[in-house]
Amino acid sequence: MAETLVIFTKTYDFVTWLLPMSEKFPKSQRFVITQRLQNAVLNFQELLIEANALHGTKRTEKMKLADAELRKVRLYLRLSEKWKWLTLGQYKHASIMVAEIGRLLGGWMKYVVSEPI
Repeated sequence: MAETLVIFTKTYDFVTWLLPMSEKFPKSQRFVITQRLQNAVLNFQELLIEANALHGTKRTEKMKLADAELRKVRLYLRLSEKWKWLTLGQYKHASIMVAEIGRLLGGWMKYVVSEPI
């Protein structure tokens, strides 16, 4: 499925943009919010890789866990913008990327559910 490949590329692009950006957050938050944001986005990417290697209900479970990690990323991005660690433009850019990744994940999940076993 072509969308599967696209989600990996889009996620990689997002991770390579976000990680250096988050290193600019206040040092006082480096081991709190910054670490949680970085962990969530890396966990998301790893869960996609794991899901791609599996089939059936195991794949679906990994995808659900990936979706939960993406929700955490959204939360930490909103907090980062609220506290002015991200500019409005950076936040919009991140939000567009995350929304697209979320749509791709949702499409992949629908495809997996309809796959014959």
